[in-house]
Amino acid sequence: MAEIVNLNQRRKAAARAEAGRQAAANREKFGRSKAERARDAEAEARRNALLDGARKDPAKD
Repeated sequence: MAEIVNLNQRRKAAARAEAGRQAAANREKFGRSKAERARDAEAEARRNALLDGARKDPAKD
């Protein structure tokens, strides 16, 4: 005899698998790790500090 299969469970399992594949694709496309975000924020802070340090103050002229 054939194995009894609950089609609703199979359909939901397939939907979860597809959602997992889509999530993985989105992570690859959009995601960055916390360390990458922190590194970029630190680099931007350094650039801003350098820029602010080189700024001429128009009030002192």
